Amino acid sequence: MTDPTTTGPEAQPAQKPLTGYACIAAFVRTLDSSPGVYRMLDGESRVLYVGKARNLKARVSNYSRPGPHSGRIARMIRETQSMMVLTTRTETEALLLEQNLIKQLKPRYNVLLRDDKSFPNILVTTGHDWPQIRKHRGAKTDKGAYYGPFAGAGAVNRTLNQLQRVFLLRNCSDQDFETRTRPCLQYQIKRCSGPCCGKVSREDYQGAVRDAQAFLSGRTKGIQEALATEMAKASEAMEFERAAAMRDRIKALTQVQTAQGINPKGVEEADVIGLHIDGGQACVQVFFIRANQNWGNHNYYPRISGDEDASEVMEAFVGQFYSDREPPKMLILSHGLDSDDLMAQALAEKLGRKVEIIVPQRGEKAELVQGALRNARESLARKMSETATQGKLLKGLAEVFDLPKVPARIEVYDNSHIQGSFAVGAMVVVGADGFDKNQYRKFNIRGDDLTPGDDFGMMKEVLTRRFQRLLKEDPERKAGTWPDLLLIDGGAGQVSAVREIMTTLGVGDVPMVGVAKGIDRDAGKEEFHRTGKPVMALRHNDPVLYFVQRMRDEVHRFAIGTHRAKRAKAIGATPLDDVPGVGAGRKRALLAHFGSAKAVARANLADLTAVSGISQTLAQTIYDYFHANG
Repeated sequence: MTDPTTTGPEAQPAQKPLTGYACIAAFVRTLDSSPGVYRMLDGESRVLYVGKARNLKARVSNYSRPGPHSGRIARMIRETQSMMVLTTRTETEALLLEQNLIKQLKPRYNVLLRDDKSFPNILVTTGHDWPQIRKHRGAKTDKGAYYGPFAGAGAVNRTLNQLQRVFLLRNCSDQDFETRTRPCLQYQIKRCSGPCCGKVSREDYQGAVRDAQAFLSGRTKGIQEALATEMAKASEAMEFERAAAMRDRIKALTQVQTAQGINPKGVEEADVIGLHIDGGQACVQVFFIRANQNWGNHNYYPRISGDEDASEVMEAFVGQFYSDREPPKMLILSHGLDSDDLMAQALAEKLGRKVEIIVPQRGEKAELVQGALRNARESLARKMSETATQGKLLKGLAEVFDLPKVPARIEVYDNSHIQGSFAVGAMVVVGADGFDKNQYRKFNIRGDDLTPGDDFGMMKEVLTRRFQRLLKEDPERKAGTWPDLLLIDGGAGQVSAVREIMTTLGVGDVPMVGVAKGIDRDAGKEEFHRTGKPVMALRHNDPVLYFVQRMRDEVHRFAIGTHRAKRAKAIGATPLDDVPGVGAGRKRALLAHFGSAKAVARANLADLTAVSGISQTLAQTIYDYFHANG
């Protein structure tokens, strides 16, 4: 038997894997002219780039030979060591698949939309005799009419606030509505007509609901005229209080329209998208026009390399932005796409009706685009200024704490509890762009063996869970999710406890600093603790000190907010929540009949069966639940 390690005249040297142009050229020979999506991968099978093609063989062959490639594409080709393809029936399917894969895989050389937030809507419910108006975010699973999207919580809250003053619709939950015995504060401050207590007839309330829906659909003129007529009639009848109420509602309606700014007459439903590129960075402004009303705007900063042209960035943005959102009837763009017709077809298939994509040159639509471009330009200037300042602070932080490199990701930790109750841990993330709220995390403290108020134990649990997850999901530390610095709210004790657990986990090389209040617990006198190094402080007016204080204050704010939410949820809970067979309706009935969960627990079988909707069997279940240990 021949030793496989023996060399001889017939031994062949191991072949190096093909890379770059050679790799791609070899792969092209396996392709046909089908439409589809191709992926370029590096030596560790990480996706470098995802692209679509009407003809895979023709498209990929463009990368197989040297040519006038941009610097970004040339680097991508040099790093390519393998490729993958997925064929599709049509180019439209290829486009949709491409955008889904980009969002999922986040390839290094693609333009990437980094902010993936959802947008709120206004919901007018229809599953209740007295409809409710409220903000809604997420899947549209509740029965009702949805109006939106609005650019953010601020825009929708301002609109809701004014609409309540105009139409006096309730915003309380169905549970609160069913259990109220007297009007709430909203009625007292004239933001609700009090349907829960019979302060308004059903006919009048339904009329207000119709008016609110008409307003949200853009039919505002008739509403204002009707209110003006009603005000005049009340004044003639010397019902001055009613006339004043009508006047206030007309004023509130006008304020809604004024706050919306530009309300285009010739654009019923559209998203206006303006793109500005400068200094290798991009900003995209999206204005939401619905029912001829401006429902706010939102800015995005897609990741680009700097050598893409505007049409490539715009096409990537539009594809990714609408991959999980419903597009409007019209997109009004500042720059055309490489494949306007293909994108319109893909969006139309998604929406189930025609979607028009236009780049206007004159008229009202062009003015809307100019407004979006102006906002994009100003937002990018502010962003670049803030980024430069943030970069200086991060560099200063590295110098002050002798870090091996300027941190790209800082994780800041804190705990919040009341004598050990409702304990939570909080983590905020800071990077080159400031606070990254999409990366914030909260931890419900689970340790049953912890002594109430044991901050050391809580911090150990949080850090253990955090780094165990990192070790599982990214053991090679290449996904950008590992911190370059940990900031712990605490002194030498906390630092020692955290260092112990991190060393046990094998991640003791991650730099860590403890931030203690210092003398008299005054801001500006903070002390910084590091393992194996003396305690240090910074001069009172050092910008790095202010930076650390902002990070500590932010994690404290996040921890307190998370703790309060957990406490409020627990306080609002009742023992009835855990009784088998008792849902929301029966819970309301029991509370309305007995007045409290404690009274339900003390009730006998006869009293329980007297409640509407409670059968003899369920009454026995409730009784047994509360008397099992009696």
